[in-house]
Amino acid sequence: MPRYIALLRGVSPMNCKMPELKAAFETAGFSNVKTLLSSGNVAFDARSASEAALERKAEAAMEKALGRSFYTIIRSQKHLQDLLADDPYPGLGADPAAKRVVSFLRAAPSATVLPPPISGAEMLGVIGSEVFSTYLPSSDGPVFMRLIEKTFGKDITTRTWDTVRKCASA
Repeated sequence: MPRYIALLRGVSPMNCKMPELKAAFETAGFSNVKTLLSSGNVAFDARSASEAALERKAEAAMEKALGRSFYTIIRSQKHLQDLLADDPYPGLGADPAAKRVVSFLRAAPSATVLPPPISGAEMLGVIGSEVFSTYLPSSDGPVFMRLIEKTFGKDITTRTWDTVRKCASA
């Protein structure tokens, strides 16, 4: 059975208990469920299905079990492993000292003009349905999130490159 990673938007230990989230996925019929990092990452096994079908199933299960749902984006574990192996950052001109973040969208966006860098945050490029950005910590806070949301809206979820690595190995 393929392994998938659910990337949930807006989950934190303050608004969702990981054992309850795990149970919600199990009651949906997913197996080998594991929550990762208390920030809305769930690894699970499921029969082959479209990401969209798995997203709907996960959101319905959370609504039923938790009384609320979190916007869900699904990627196969293999997709995340390939993403890491291909490492697009050098080819996109990333500053080696910058922190790397990936924003996941449900579908590839139509042609998008990326905003100019601001306060050490830069959106480098879009490949498929992922947006690759970098930032240098600054007193301006998470500027990269404001840039991403202004460009793509809130129907996204963002992870650090290190979190993607942890999800790919779950």
